[in-house]
Amino acid sequence: MTEGLSDVEREEAATVRRGCCASVDHGVSPRGVDADVETLAALGNETRYEALRLVAATEGGTCGCEIEPALDVSQGAVSQALSRLHDAGLVTRRKEGRWRYYDATERALRLLDVLDETRSSDEVEAGAQS
Repeated sequence: MTEGLSDVEREEAATVRRGCCASVDHGVSPRGVDADVETLAALGNETRYEALRLVAATEGGTCGCEIEPALDVSQGAVSQALSRLHDAGLVTRRKEGRWRYYDATERALRLLDVLDETRSSDEVEAGAQS
């Protein structure tokens, strides 16, 4: 919606949308909104979300090759998922020989904790039964 717009253009568009409520401010800068949307979009895909969960559950890093069989997706899908998570600042990566290892960032761990805390007990029980 606001991609490709300068900060000034975004603020002008926001002012027009606000109309009579121009004094209302949600407290997040346009850049902050963009960063949050990128983060949420990165988590908004089952493969990426599950890949992040796997990486976060492993201490010392997860080799990209371990994710493919765990999620039953192609190597290309894993590579794209991890790249998107990296671009969103949710995983770090390091290369050791020909292998790449991924670790969850502190931000990712906090986000996953918040999701765990906000999930209802019905959702947790349904997930345990499947």
